[in-house]
Amino acid sequence: MGREQDVRLARVYEAPSPDDGRRVLVDRLWPRGVRKDDPRVDEWLRDVAPSNELRRWYGHEPSLFEEFARRYRGELAEPIGAKALERVRGLVEAGRVTLVTATREPAISHLTVLARLLTETDGRPPRTAPGAGPTSAA
Repeated sequence: MGREQDVRLARVYEAPSPDDGRRVLVDRLWPRGVRKDDPRVDEWLRDVAPSNELRRWYGHEPSLFEEFARRYRGELAEPIGAKALERVRGLVEAGRVTLVTATREPAISHLTVLARLLTETDGRPPRTAPGAGPTSAA
């Protein structure tokens, strides 16, 4: 594959790091209190986020995470999700990407599932930005 993939996870409310690369918001809804021109977000890819129905069903209940991850992967296989996932893959191939979210628990969110999909070819787990918490298997 040429370039080694580098995907990181962070909360959108954290100050950007010079090591973040491109910061991509992957939430369906724009985060509260963040202006559309905020430098903490370089690009917003809402179509790669879980559907509102799936997000509400899951409710960040840790016991539902495995089923959430399975359903979310299914959504990413649908045409709109697949197209958005390919956009993220293209960004990752171009350089370091930090996936950002407004969720308080990135380790049990769609970020972890998405990062695994983006990095599973090289076997490395995604890096977590300081303060975002550890990642868990998806």
